[in-house]
Parts: sequence; structure tokens; C-alpha cells
Amino acid sequence: MLRIVPSVTTLAQHHCSMAHGAHGAHEYRLHACPHCGLGKPWRHGYYQRKVDRQAKVDGARKLAGVCRYFCRGCLRTHSRLPLCIAPLRWYDWAVQQLVLMLLLAGTSLRAAAKCVAVDRHTARRWRDWLDAPRATRFMFHLRSHWPALGRTADGPPFWREVLARPGLAQAMPCLDRVLTVP
Repeated sequence: MLRIVPSVTTLAQHHCSMAHGAHGAHEYRLHACPHCGLGKPWRHGYYQRKVDRQAKVDGARKLAGVCRYFCRGCLRTHSRLPLCIAPLRWYDWAVQQLVLMLLLAGTSLRAAAKCVAVDRHTARRWRDWLDAPRATRFMFHLRSHWPALGRTADGPPFWREVLARPGLAQAMPCLDRVLTVP
């Protein structure tokens, strides 16, 4: 779906790109609509996104502007996020990776959630994401991108290797090119 822009890795880089890019962040511009394929959706404003549930600046949560693009063909609005802002998540990739690493190391769900200060239900959802039926598709695409993962057994050994080598922040943009990242 191309929802993640892997070249923008920090919030400072994102803010600079949004402020100085031609018509607002040329790195984010879509060349074609991800839904219908019509070329060059036009910029259709932006929305404010809470960056991190835990980080606060002057008592308020940090916000980042995210450009929206409108497609004339299918009348849909699309947006793209920098790598440092995980789509559909309150927490960044590093927090999710830490929870998954603890769980794969044998830590209980309750202990892992408490250690990283996330809700137990959130940690469970992340853990279940690794066992979901779509995990087989994720493994296939990750092995296609990183051939060294092909020698790793399915299940927990595979995910330990992914978290150790490319890391979750690098694996998600790879998956985002061919699937919708949950």
C-alpha cells in the first residue's frame, strides 16, 4: 500500500521535510493512487497525528502534521507516514519490538507489558499478530526481501531473527510495499 515512507526516520527530519518540501513534503507525494492507480493524487490538506502516547512536551502530547492526498479517480483520500510514526499505533516501533522480544524470550505477557509500560491487551494483540494466519504471508515476503531469513524455521525462531537483524522498523516498510501493515 506504500503507507510508510522509509527514508524519513526521525521526527526532526519529518518536520523539516514538511516545512521545506515543495508543496509540503515531496518525499511523501504519491506517484499514483494506491487504490485505483490513477496518476498524481493532489495534496488535500493535512491532519495532526499524536506521535507517541508516552512522550509529552509541556504537558501535551507531541503532534506531527501528516499530509493527505486526494485521488480524482476513486475519490479517496490517502496519507503517508514517516518511518518514525507507526501507522495505526499509539506506540513507536521500538516499544513494540521490545515487547515482542521479551515475549519471544519467554517472559510472561503480564511481565512484558508491565516492564515496557503498555497495556496487557496491547501486548497480547502484538503477540497474536505474530501467530495470525497472515503471519505466513509476512514471513514469505520478509524472506523474499532478506534471503538469509530463508534458513530460519517458522514461528518464534523466525521472528527472533527478524527482530535481531533488520528490526521491526525496517521490516514494516518492506511489508508495507506488498501488504497492508496491521
